[in-house]
Amino acid sequence: MNFQATLEPKLSPDECLASGEYPLTRRDLNEIAAMIYADAGIYLNETKASLVYSRLSKHIRSLGLKGFRDYCQLVASPAGAPARRDMLSHLTTNFTRFFRENHHFEHLKTEVLPDLVARAKQGGRVRIWSAACSDGQEPYSIALTVLSLLPNAADYDFRILATDIDPKILALARAGCYDATALETVSPAMRKQWFKEVEVGGRSKWQIDDRVKRLITFNELNLMAQWPLKGPFDVIFCRNVVIYFDEPTQMKIWSRFASVLDSGGHLYIGHSERVSGDAKALFDNIGVTTYRHTGKFHGGRS
Repeated sequence: MNFQATLEPKLSPDECLASGEYPLTRRDLNEIAAMIYADAGIYLNETKASLVYSRLSKHIRSLGLKGFRDYCQLVASPAGAPARRDMLSHLTTNFTRFFRENHHFEHLKTEVLPDLVARAKQGGRVRIWSAACSDGQEPYSIALTVLSLLPNAADYDFRILATDIDPKILALARAGCYDATALETVSPAMRKQWFKEVEVGGRSKWQIDDRVKRLITFNELNLMAQWPLKGPFDVIFCRNVVIYFDEPTQMKIWSRFASVLDSGGHLYIGHSERVSGDAKALFDNIGVTTYRHTGKFHGGRS
């Protein structure tokens, strides 16, 4: 997408869209938007100027730069690759919590997992993917739901893949250590069984049990890049992610999910998201932001 082409001729590229320690001009924002779109498919427009300013101004200061103009030149250069990677981390949102949108986990537990558990017990293969897993609360919630039905799931060919574009947030996910406030949506019984209280840096934290961790593999993955995934998956969680993409990118993502999701497999998406357009033919909407793969594919499996 050519972001410069979206500007009206009368709009000055040097107009300040957000100010403070450093001015953020229209030119700066368009260059940042073009890079973040190319790297991750995230769509930013001028309504996001204040967000971009607040997320990046401290980063610019830490790099010892004079402002957004210097910053844009740095992250566009080969030498600025690490800073460009950090830019992605700063501009992506990682809000999550255990059992967020709990109706998905209830559906998973009552409608989907019984057949998958039976298959695993018979020696079959089961794969679940948490795409855009953030700090791990989503895949750990999936694992805890699985363990509520199959406490020794790790002894079977039952695995959860958890991926995210941000390596820094993945490090937190792998650690599996959370503040007490993060566990407010975890039942006392589940907390007692699968977490232990530990002290980290003089603060009380809750560490998830290694038996839960053994079910999950955490990997870095950009949804816009190649997917080194074997598939097929029986379940995919990708929630509150595609809202940051434009419509063509959303359609591409839905189709790519269909290509690695088993026929009849389930897709859970965010509360503000809908599978729409041509991709609707690939999924049946069976509940609130809950879909089942129809078995149709656009372009075959990848």
